[in-house]
Amino acid sequence: MTWARRMFEAAAPFATGGVYVNFMPGDEAQRVSSGAYGVNFARLAKLKAKYDPANLFRVNQNIEPAH
Repeated sequence: MTWARRMFEAAAPFATGGVYVNFMPGDEAQRVSSGAYGVNFARLAKLKAKYDPANLFRVNQNIEPAH
């Protein structure tokens, strides 16, 4: 695991910053907003608050409803 994290850090300057949401380990959930949804994250959170305020659909990499 350590060598994989080191390789990831070494390759980071050459990466786009995007992520594939369905292939993210739980400890990288904080990267969902910037890497997967980018500038659309705030808009998606507002939509989530409107259509799913109870956060029923929260499996996988979740977008929390905006408050």
